Amino acid sequence: MANPLANIGKVPELKSRILFSLAMLAVYRVGVFVTVPGVDRQVMADYMNSSGGGGVLGMFNLFSGGALQNISIFALGIMPYISASIILQLLTVVVPAVERMNKEGEAGRKKINQYTRYGTVILSFIQGMAMAIWLESLNSQSMAGNTAAVAVGGWGFRLLTVLSLTTGTVFIMWLGEQITDRGIGNGISLIIYAGIVAGLPRDASQTYSLVKNGQISLPALLFIAAVILIVTAAIVYFESAQRRIPVQYAKRVVGRQVMQGANSFLPLKVNSSGVIPPIFASSILMFPATMANFLPRSPLVASVVGSIVPGRLLYNTMYVGLIVFFCYFYTAVTFNPVDVADNLKKGGGFVPGVRAGKKTAEYIDMVLSRITFGGAVYISAICVLPTFLQTNFNVPFFFGGTALLIVVGVAMDTAKQIESHLITRSYEGFGGERGPRIRGRRAEA
Repeated sequence: MANPLANIGKVPELKSRILFSLAMLAVYRVGVFVTVPGVDRQVMADYMNSSGGGGVLGMFNLFSGGALQNISIFALGIMPYISASIILQLLTVVVPAVERMNKEGEAGRKKINQYTRYGTVILSFIQGMAMAIWLESLNSQSMAGNTAAVAVGGWGFRLLTVLSLTTGTVFIMWLGEQITDRGIGNGISLIIYAGIVAGLPRDASQTYSLVKNGQISLPALLFIAAVILIVTAAIVYFESAQRRIPVQYAKRVVGRQVMQGANSFLPLKVNSSGVIPPIFASSILMFPATMANFLPRSPLVASVVGSIVPGRLLYNTMYVGLIVFFCYFYTAVTFNPVDVADNLKKGGGFVPGVRAGKKTAEYIDMVLSRITFGGAVYISAICVLPTFLQTNFNVPFFFGGTALLIVVGVAMDTAKQIESHLITRSYEGFGGERGPRIRGRRAEA
């Protein structure tokens, strides 16, 4: 049997798409080390190390691929774009005009994407100004002796920082769109994936240092490894899990031909929303800490931000609640049971024991709601488990559940896209399936 990986090089289009994606990700990783003008990178690195790299800053640094620790022009990461996407999707449900725009097909989606870009610029400006003010506040608590975090403060520095960070976020957004259009996989997800993977060697090195110094015993290390394997296996299992609704097609007469009835099924994924819910939930929970930089001396704001810290009960409760909400919300936005039921009825298909039309839509919606709840529980457990181990059992677990979910989920989605390209071009995919032979514009089985 031929190696599926070796077949990638035999498809010129697929090969060029993969190389293009890798090139764009390489450009992104280079930009992570381009520091904002007027800022001492070492001061920020010392500050992050002194805080243990945890909390909201640690989560922000994770999603920015380490750009925050370097005070890079990419320090805001892709979060403003994700926040703008959340706002537009919420408006799709609330505002009828936006909902009509979403139903206009490709033209409507282009308009929504354009508004999402505008929203990204506005949010980047707000968060960039907040970060500039916060960087100036580090001068009074510098962790590097007499070295100041900001050489020269004032409005000149603030405007330059806002311009640098906003430009960096817009450039990341452009990279993600280019990867989606001309590369392989979802560009935004791959950028987040690349940032997380880039930090894995550092986390492995820290774990090795703790084992070498005796701070982690051998049984604890084996326990951590077992948790990582179990979590990874659970992610692979649930991301591949489906609920298959049986569908039957009646015998039809088309012209002079009699089309025989057939049995099929409607596959419904247990986790149809993918890695979107934890990304959206993390983005929302990080936003208050960003806005708090505008009111750094307010006791009320400090109390609220201090309560929303990863590992605490309030944070975990809000995190799980937001994950469950976005699981249902994103599934409702991307999957319409009424349209599916209408398409089945037009094609002569029906679910055994269920009346076609409205009853079929209600049945599909009921099944989808039940399996989405199971998917939401699975995602919540994966994302909260490592934090629970760190907080309650003092296990130094550097490989967070959210990070593992994103890494494994994005890798599986990208692998499926590569496999579909291989099967279409008559090469065996990763599962050993061979596609149809292509001759000109006609496909022969």
